[in-house]
Formats: sequence, structure tokens, C-alpha cells
Amino acid sequence: MKRSSASIGFLCFALGLWQSAFAASVDPSLSRAKTEAQAKGYIFLTSHDEIVSEARKEGKLRVLSGLSPESLKAMTSAFQKKYPFIEMSAKEAAGIDQHQRILLELKAGINKEWDAITMANDLHNEYLPHHKKFDILGMAESGVLHINPKMIDPKNRNLVALTANIQVGVAYNKNLIFPDKTPDTWEDYLKPEFRGKKFVADIRPTEIAALVPAWGLERVVDFARKLAAQDPVWVRGGTRGMVALASGEYPMFIGNNYKTVRRAQLKDRAGALAYKILEPIPVRLSESLGVMATSSRPHATLLWLEFQASAEGQKIMDEFEPFGASIYGPGTVQGQETKGKKLSLVDWDHYTRLADYQDKVVGAYGFPKAGVK
Repeated sequence: MKRSSASIGFLCFALGLWQSAFAASVDPSLSRAKTEAQAKGYIFLTSHDEIVSEARKEGKLRVLSGLSPESLKAMTSAFQKKYPFIEMSAKEAAGIDQHQRILLELKAGINKEWDAITMANDLHNEYLPHHKKFDILGMAESGVLHINPKMIDPKNRNLVALTANIQVGVAYNKNLIFPDKTPDTWEDYLKPEFRGKKFVADIRPTEIAALVPAWGLERVVDFARKLAAQDPVWVRGGTRGMVALASGEYPMFIGNNYKTVRRAQLKDRAGALAYKILEPIPVRLSESLGVMATSSRPHATLLWLEFQASAEGQKIMDEFEPFGASIYGPGTVQGQETKGKKLSLVDWDHYTRLADYQDKVVGAYGFPKAGVK
């Protein structure tokens, strides 16, 4: 009996030494960050090795992505090469109807299929309560997760925007207008020489609405009203507008999506298409993801988010989207285009209000209809 008591006492003593040694091995700053996160109701993991170890036990991952099929195939292949112990299943989101159905199922507590779901911009706020409260921002700032903190929602702390869209100020046909004759500022579009069918404008004014963070809504609406008075050629969709430019129908297009312009250039055998970046550059964060609250594989999901934000993941997005990686990703195309320039950033504060900004701009335009079919 004495020997048994002595053995138990020794084991307790040894356990106490181990716990003390473990506590001492954790960086004090990580311990403080964890305590602060927990006080706010967040989960904070102090070791990347721990995340990998737990992901190994989970062994599977199911995600619904907003990436193109080509990007998603390349991304999952590269991810599984790095983490071969995770069985991956990834599908492309089918559209707003699917999102609305998933949200109804999440609210009813019956959708437990997905570990991560791309968030439709219009339904962003509805998705927020359905994410696990990992302090992804805190873990990124502490180096536990290798994600640029600028990609992470600073308010909610548990969401990552993995891609971005910038708008070019001027897309133009070099055979119809000299580069030095194109606008150098957004306001230059209001000059007399650009009145009367001299440039194409999209009736869905994402680029103008995205100027609100830099200019404010009142100034943007006033600019939109004056822009409409210039009597542009109205078009529906950036791709159709670029076709009109490439064929020589019109010389310029205001504010088209950067990816759309670059893709049109790849198809432009004549080399006539060019673009000019105007400041402030409208930038929209996109492809927002977090760990779903119902996920049974949260650690594997964290690795998935981290991988997409990595240099390798961002390179895949630039190659297969293409040109679609985040402005905050390592060495990305859009990051280089925006480096050192003034931005109009549609960030987390403006994310869900962009549709309202667009409605205001359309009203200032006078509700035009597309003239280019």
C-alpha cells in the first residue's frame, strides 16, 4: 500500500513537472494572446504543429468554393500533395439559389455537409453567425497561421478574403486613341472631348460604386450624374465591352474589371488592347471563407485557408483564375499593380453595402439600358 501511494505520488510529481515544462515552452506572448482571445469568446491555438496533428486525425475535408473549376482542381491537387493525409472533396458553388438553400438549412441546423463555404457577397451578413469563432487574425498576427493579416476581417477575426478584384480606370484600343490622349484621372472623363459616344460604360457600375470608400457616396453620385451627361455607350457586362473595343467599335471603356481586361488581352492577336490604372484604384475583396460552426474537421479547414493564402496558393489563383489572387498575397499580379498607389478599398466595412452603392449610381445614371448588344 505504501509502495502504491509512493508510486502515485511520484507520477503526480512527474506530471506536474511536465505541465510546468510545457507551460514554460509556450511563448508568453502566445499565452497572452490566447487568454485575450478566450476572454472574447474566441478559440486560439498556440501551435501550428498542433493544427497539423489534429488535422491528421480528422483526415477529411469538404469545401464549397467560389474559385473556377480549373483553379479549384489545381488548388486541391497542390493541397493534397502537401497534406496527403487529408482526403479532399471540393465543389464549385452553383450560384445564389444554392447559397439561399444552404442558409435555410444552416438556420434549421440540418446542414453539416461543408467545412468551409464561400460567402456570397449579398448574403455575407447572413453567413456570419454560422462560423466557428477561431481567432484567425490573432493566430496570423502571432505567426501560428501563415496568412497575411490584411486578408482577415479585423472585426469578426474569423474570416479570410483570399482573392480580390481591382478595376482599371481606362481600357482602350491603341489603334483608335493614343495612350497620352486617354484620361489620367477619373474626372478627366468629364472633359468636353469625351462627350458623345466616346467611351463605353457598364450599366452595372461596380467600378464607380467601388469609389465610395475613397470619395464618399455624395461625391460618387455627383460624378455618376455628370458621367451620364457625357452620353457614353452603355453596355451590360465587361466581356461584351472588351469585344467592342477589340473589334474597333469604340476607343475606350471606363473602369472595367482588371481580370476581364487582362483575359481580353490574351485573346487579342492584334495587340490593340491596353489599359491604364487610375487612382484611387477601386479594389474589392472577395472569396471570403471561414470555418463553419458545424464543421467536424476544423483543423483541416484552417490548413485549407492557410494554403490558399500562401505564396503557392496565390500563384495558382493568378495562373488559373487568371490574375485573380489577392492584392495582399505574396508576389501577386494585382498586388504589384496596386503597390504604392492610393486605393478605394471595398473592405469588410463596405462589403455588404456595395449593392446599395450600385443602386444609387444607377439612379444617378438615369437607369440606362444597354446600347451594345
